[in-house]
Amino acid sequence: MCARSGYLHLIVPKERFKLVSGAEVLTTYQFNTGTARHLFCSVCGVKSFYVPRSHPDGYSVNARCLDEGTVEDTTIVRKDGKNWEQTYGAAQGKFDE
Repeated sequence: MCARSGYLHLIVPKERFKLVSGAEVLTTYQFNTGTARHLFCSVCGVKSFYVPRSHPDGYSVNARCLDEGTVEDTTIVRKDGKNWEQTYGAAQGKFDE
């Protein structure tokens, strides 16, 4: 789904994330294990950030939604998002449940 929506993940530790406005219009949905908290704007539908299952102690911010100059430098690492549990989760030892 990320490939279709153009989501460019930027993992941010919880203590480094600050939402400056719009919390009152966020809608949350959860599915499967309920670990991830998918947040999106109830007005326009954009999903600019969420709490991912792979990093429940932080946020995945869609870098495409950030104002220019917010991030000084990035390195893009391509991942197989379609099969992420096999490629990312297994490599990190995360999904042994």
